[in-house]
Amino acid sequence: MGAPDHLLKLTAEDALPSPAASAWAPLIDSLPDAAWLVDGPTALVLAANRAAHELLGSPPGSLVGQPAESLLMLPEDMAYWSEALHGNPGPQCSETTVYRQDGQHRRVRRSIQPLVLGQPGQAYFMVVLNDLTERVETQERLEQAMSELQSTLESTADGLLVTDLKGHIRAFNRRFAELWSLPQTLLQQRDDLAVHAWLRAQVLEAEAYDGRLRELINATRMSAVDRLQLRSGVLLERCANPLWHNGQPLGRVYAFRDLSEREATQQRITELSQTDPLTGLCNRTQLASLVARATQQSLRGAGGYALMLVDLDRFSTLNESLGVSSADLVLLEVARRLRQCLRQGDVAARIGGDQFAVLIHDADMPSAETAAKRVLEAVSATTQVGSLSFTLTCSIGVAVSPLHGRGLDELLAGADEAMRRAKQAGRATWRMHTLRRATDARVSIRMDHAMRQALANNRFRVCYQPQVDIASGAVVGAEALLRWNDPDFGGEVSPARFIPVAEDSGLIIALGDWVLRQTLRQAALWHAAGLEIPVAVNVSALQFHQPGFSEQVANDLRHCKLPPSLLELEVTESLLLRDADDTLARLQSLAALGVRLSIDDFGTGYSNLAYLKRLPLTQLKIDRSFIMGLPGDTQDAGIVTAILQLARALGIEAIAEGVEKIEQHQFLKTAGCERFQGFLFAPALEAPRFEARWRTSRLVRAA
Repeated sequence: MGAPDHLLKLTAEDALPSPAASAWAPLIDSLPDAAWLVDGPTALVLAANRAAHELLGSPPGSLVGQPAESLLMLPEDMAYWSEALHGNPGPQCSETTVYRQDGQHRRVRRSIQPLVLGQPGQAYFMVVLNDLTERVETQERLEQAMSELQSTLESTADGLLVTDLKGHIRAFNRRFAELWSLPQTLLQQRDDLAVHAWLRAQVLEAEAYDGRLRELINATRMSAVDRLQLRSGVLLERCANPLWHNGQPLGRVYAFRDLSEREATQQRITELSQTDPLTGLCNRTQLASLVARATQQSLRGAGGYALMLVDLDRFSTLNESLGVSSADLVLLEVARRLRQCLRQGDVAARIGGDQFAVLIHDADMPSAETAAKRVLEAVSATTQVGSLSFTLTCSIGVAVSPLHGRGLDELLAGADEAMRRAKQAGRATWRMHTLRRATDARVSIRMDHAMRQALANNRFRVCYQPQVDIASGAVVGAEALLRWNDPDFGGEVSPARFIPVAEDSGLIIALGDWVLRQTLRQAALWHAAGLEIPVAVNVSALQFHQPGFSEQVANDLRHCKLPPSLLELEVTESLLLRDADDTLARLQSLAALGVRLSIDDFGTGYSNLAYLKRLPLTQLKIDRSFIMGLPGDTQDAGIVTAILQLARALGIEAIAEGVEKIEQHQFLKTAGCERFQGFLFAPALEAPRFEARWRTSRLVRAA
């Protein structure tokens, strides 16, 4: 932009400095900011310092004599200098932009001050430019950073609060305001004290909140994580960290996170892991924790406690007849009754399908008995499911700590043993655990393990007790009997001790299979040697009802090449009462093989004679309990006589076991019994000794 015409007529000589102006030149040079002196009448630059030349990008000395308006060619500058030619426009101060000769621009604060130098009426103007470029750029960067910071603050899911070292609020995001329910008025006022007062009022423990906040303000380098419970029910996690700059703390950043939902979820997970999903009672995990706590309290002298095991009677039948949904309603009703009948502080738990446990605090045996009777009464109340009304009963076992043990497993084992005795006693009753039975249970566990080891290492043996023709005295067969010697159980262990344990644990199946194979091998050896010795093998109910039992017998006979007629299987009378149709079919299948079948311990069960005559039996074995009293006991004599008559009516043989006295032998012979076995003739013998007795009896008979 060019200068006005009236200024173009001025020359450099017109701008020659007066003595007064010259006197100001050193002062202008000493100023740190850009400055120049302008002659009023001509509006030409009389003097300019080095900073002015640098600011405008002009060579040194090039500004002197230039029109003032050409240095800052803005409308307001042109207007100002035009007015200066006709009078004194007064001082001016404003921010503007200076364009350098190299095309760059600088942001400046321009100040023009009229001066009176030399003669009166001689006007001069001092122009000073304060370079604001760096400050403006810094401010812009700061504003950009603040904008980015605010965007960052708003983008996070956490509530953020930024303060200086004294706790004065510098920034926060909307999430912070939402978490603390800050009123809109406080947000608009930006009153730090009012905001802090609001925060304090929302916290349940205000004094603790204040104390912790003071610690954080005083310890500027400390980081901390706290939990704040608000009156609204919200649970906040507060993470406080220093705000650093060049290694020094400038303030603090607080991050607030809402833990309410997570805490509720965690609590729900904990509840699910510790409660039964159907009834809402404690589960086994939580019961174990409660029992452990009760044990610790008992050790500190708080008294004993009891554990009841409640097992619903015949619940499986109920489940099958009503269906799962209705059975679940019954379980819910039982849980409700247990809750109602217990004392405050006692705990009910569901630990199995139809099994519940009850922890009774501060209990001894009498109080545990009272609690058991109370539970029996509560459970036995009339139950209504739909249109069906019925009476529900339970069997209860009780164990008391510390008398019967400490800890859940030990007490549950004792209570379970007692509960089983309650079942055996007819159900709908309770029993207290006894230490003697616990000892028996431990012995049974040890014995079961020992038998499994003995079977694996071939430490069992089979002996053979001669079966004798009562008329001729000749050995006509043998009963295979299992024998076991174990030093840990006193040497030779009676079958009366280990057979019930094997039956209870299920080991009897493997033992029975082993005895059958061993006996068939031995009988096959005798058969190959020309000795036709029939052998009788006892079969347990569990073994007999195994799938494929008949096929197994057939395969074993085929493998040993033994005629089926030389094998007799003895089944107990009680076995015949289980699933009569299936039992009959199995017996007929075995008889079809040619195997002989005998009823062992006859007279001790409740055989149906109509059913008995349908069975393909070849022999009845009279139980030893009826033989012991012969011949003096008239009842035993009458029973034995009746059994012998029944055998003759059925067309099968009879054999008496346990014959130990000659008087017993004479009675049986007179009564018409065909065979006997017992100590009167011989005990169970090892195979070589039995074979010797067989041969001897044959020689005697031949003679």
